[in-house]
Amino acid sequence: MKTIKAFAPATVANVCCGFDVLGFAVDFPGDEVVLKLNNSKEVTISKIVGDGGRLPLEATKNTAGVAVQSFLQSLGVDQGVEIELYKNLPLGSGMGSSAASGVAALVAINELMGNIKSREELVPFAMEAERIACGSAHADNVAPSLMGGFVLIRDYNPLDVVKVKVNLDLYCTLVHPHIEVKTSDSRRVLRSSISLRDAITQSGNIAGLMVGLAQADPLLISRSLKDVIAEPIRAAFIPGFEQVKLRAIEAGALGCGISGSGPTLFALSSTHEASLEVGEAMQLEFLKSHLKSDIYVSKINPEGAKILAR
Repeated sequence: MKTIKAFAPATVANVCCGFDVLGFAVDFPGDEVVLKLNNSKEVTISKIVGDGGRLPLEATKNTAGVAVQSFLQSLGVDQGVEIELYKNLPLGSGMGSSAASGVAALVAINELMGNIKSREELVPFAMEAERIACGSAHADNVAPSLMGGFVLIRDYNPLDVVKVKVNLDLYCTLVHPHIEVKTSDSRRVLRSSISLRDAITQSGNIAGLMVGLAQADPLLISRSLKDVIAEPIRAAFIPGFEQVKLRAIEAGALGCGISGSGPTLFALSSTHEASLEVGEAMQLEFLKSHLKSDIYVSKINPEGAKILAR
């Protein structure tokens, strides 16, 4: 019997202007899995810790199980696998919780099977796992969790995933208020079409963000971290959103927005000290809406998921 332990980090998807096409990884928190090969010819989940009993143990209904099943099916093998899942990411948080479970399991099974696929080649299997979690096979959480850093999904048909070169240090503050927003609900409220003016504005912002990251221009990054498509609608799910965002900017953040589908908010800063001050200001503002929150501060994670033990 072969056993392996893997970790996959939380991610920030959309990054304001990059709805469904941009995301980045942070150092922590993240999910862990332990995979064991066996002779059962089945993929099973024997234990889930940290979910409060809310996630399904059926492999076909859990992102970790689906990710491993789709990977093995692509190889044409019926290898038996037992999965233990350790949830360190809160459910419905907007930090890529479902993605992290699938990604950790994928990295682990790929290593057990001889590391036969690149991180980029694993993205489609993680996307299939996302489909069962939220009904949409998007890649802006799974790709950065797998590959690390900032990742752009240039197109979905065919899939074209690009790791973005970043030429400056950036620190991310994640503030998770103690409420839950289901991804399926936050996607359901979005408009099916947008105006030409909004499309032009959003295109300019994401292009500006890419140039700002490449040219190490924090002011251009700051000007570009604006979303005119999803944020104006999704903000209604998060009490006090506008004021929390304003406090983050006043405290020194380059920009602030909704992480994924929320309710977690993210802010980017140029220094670790600033990112701590930003987190404190945001947390205090959430308290005015009678919401407690958790704060996570880290640099952008350049490597993504990793093997912890063999």
